[in-house]
Amino acid sequence: MEDNKALVLIVEDEPDLAQLMHDYLIAAQYNCHIISNGAEVEPWLLENAADLILLDLMLPGKDGLDICRDVRSNADIPQLPIIMVTAKVEEIDRLLGLELGADDYVCKPFSPREIVARVKAVLRRIHTPLEARQSGLELHENSQRVTINNNTAELTTIEFCLLKLLHSEPGKIFSRQFIMDNIYSDYRIVSDRTVDSHVKKLRKKLQELAPEQDMIHSVYGAGYKYEP
Repeated sequence: MEDNKALVLIVEDEPDLAQLMHDYLIAAQYNCHIISNGAEVEPWLLENAADLILLDLMLPGKDGLDICRDVRSNADIPQLPIIMVTAKVEEIDRLLGLELGADDYVCKPFSPREIVARVKAVLRRIHTPLEARQSGLELHENSQRVTINNNTAELTTIEFCLLKLLHSEPGKIFSRQFIMDNIYSDYRIVSDRTVDSHVKKLRKKLQELAPEQDMIHSVYGAGYKYEP
């Protein structure tokens, strides 16, 4: 395995589909590992350094939503991005997955090229250089962490990208539509409610780091802004 290639964990119980995703990602210069049983995911992640998970929703052993929830709450597993792969199209399932910490969705049936594009987009968001440091707040791109006055918290990919966007222009109001267009790789699967949910979770983490500061403000009828 080459160290300079990102490692994608494919969690999929349909062998042909898993192999198809594997072959396309290998051709796109990624390393891959396939797991078909949901119960094997956490033990594998504790022993291996993946860069991203492609996670099917319906799995034997343990379903994708439970895996997503447990991975996000396990302090021994790094906060790596998760792309959910699902045949369920109900909005509630999509929203629930995002609220549990999933960073993106792909709905079956899909083109394997779409999978590659989504993986590239999520990893690109994570590794875009960030140098701006303001108001005692420091963003750590590679680890998706935020530090305020020497206190640090881990963020999900969506939370990190949201904070990065707001933090890039303090005082500027970003509409929900602009956030959906620029944070989510496919804004069609999210709604204003999804954005509000992620802002709420981000605010809570920031307030735990700096209780005396209110950094993200909602502007009625307009959107959100970062202004300590």
